[in-house]
Amino acid sequence: MGIKRQELFQSLGSLRKGFLHIIGAVVLFGIILFPFSKELLRHLHRPLQEDMVAYGIPEAFLSLLKLTLFASLFFSIPVIFHHLWKAFSPLFRKRGLESSLFVPLTAIFLFYFGAFFCYFVTLPFGIQFLMGYQSSTIKPMISVAKYISFCTGFIFAFGLIFELPLILALLSYIRVVNASFLTRHRRYAILIIAILSAVLTPTPDIFNMALMGGPLYVLFEIGILLVKIVEQRRSAHHTASSSSNEEG
Repeated sequence: MGIKRQELFQSLGSLRKGFLHIIGAVVLFGIILFPFSKELLRHLHRPLQEDMVAYGIPEAFLSLLKLTLFASLFFSIPVIFHHLWKAFSPLFRKRGLESSLFVPLTAIFLFYFGAFFCYFVTLPFGIQFLMGYQSSTIKPMISVAKYISFCTGFIFAFGLIFELPLILALLSYIRVVNASFLTRHRRYAILIIAILSAVLTPTPDIFNMALMGGPLYVLFEIGILLVKIVEQRRSAHHTASSSSNEEG
């Protein structure tokens, strides 16, 4: 049973109401974090080990403002995922998934796991690789604004990509994907993962691509396992319902 358009519009309407809470959380975190924005930049700057420059009088201030916004979004992820699940959970509850805290908590864990994996593993290696191209005739002048965009973009990308197993499991509840489809097309999934790793990692070398592609493939296999579990539970529920109807 697929998703009806009316159900989707109802969920989007419910999500629109939650936007005020999300915006409020982002603004609140922004007010709290802005006084610590220089400290946040110091931690983000740690893998670079090079001085940054500001091309213009307002760039330093605007860069700290941008970092504060990204940090506010980062710390607001629990609020964002809570309202996303609150809005769309009726669609899945009607299809056998109980409305519980498991889904949003798992989504929050996977996002932060991917983000911290990027910050502590992939990003330092990527920056070190790219900075290795400087020489006596090539001295980098790194804009603080572009550096912040570079780092935060990859951190958020990794956080969202690590949601793959949960997304596959949820899609199986609304019968968009199934385990046999994912298994048959595994080779295409590997190709897509390789392309994503090449595009999203900050360096073109095989080692850094593997730092993203390896975990992403593992997440894909975990997603297939979760889809199989969902299908088994659905089959068992259907069998139990059929038996009850026959007895009745």
